[in-house]
Amino acid sequence: MRLQKYMASCGVASRRKCEEYIAAGRVTVNGQVVSGMGAQVEEGDAVCFDGKPIRPEKRRQYLLLNKPQGVVTTLSDPEGRRTVRDLIPDIHERVFPVGRLDYETEGLLLLTNDGQLMQDLTHPSHEVEKRYRVRARGDLAPRALGRLESGVTLDDGHRTAPARVELLPDDPAFPGQKNLMISVHEGHNRLVRRMFAAVGAQVTFLRRESIGNLTLGTLKPGAFRHLTEGEVKYLKRLAGEEGRDVAP
Repeated sequence: MRLQKYMASCGVASRRKCEEYIAAGRVTVNGQVVSGMGAQVEEGDAVCFDGKPIRPEKRRQYLLLNKPQGVVTTLSDPEGRRTVRDLIPDIHERVFPVGRLDYETEGLLLLTNDGQLMQDLTHPSHEVEKRYRVRARGDLAPRALGRLESGVTLDDGHRTAPARVELLPDDPAFPGQKNLMISVHEGHNRLVRRMFAAVGAQVTFLRRESIGNLTLGTLKPGAFRHLTEGEVKYLKRLAGEEGRDVAP
């Protein structure tokens, strides 16, 4: 098995991130630093990451969390802010977020120690749809909504893929602001906020409602649940992994 794949199976990180760790000289096999991507791991080899032995996770975890605002999508934070790790104290395995939600954004976040699934779900080639509820102020005339649907150019020059936009009824509690649903399948940093900024609008509330056909349902902010076996199989189909076992 390739070293980066072995590391992902140990729950270190996604395979792509593990390749960065290998290139940085942070991984040893049988006491020797490995920096090449072609290294193989065989049964009985001693693999260490940052000097600590790593082994395949005994139990794979697949979690669906309703991330509240004011929580960072990391496992630790140098500024001392609450992290998604703080919301799952009963989960002893080291799990990682699948993608990110920024500090101000709430909603559906998947966490797992299945490094291969994490990488495949976030790969742009699989175009996994994510649906967001948005409240925004600014220019949201039909022309602006049409631009969002056809694709806009972000501040870094990236041209977004077509999106689906649905205008929802106004909320009298927020005069001058529009409520919308937008569906995208890209994973760029702060994508939805930057898309609205590109048409002259400012997002004031953002919640991810779904990933594929997985939804928040009645899950309260800050709560999580385990995915069912059927839901894990569904995610693996989305990621092009149909046929790979759910159990470790």
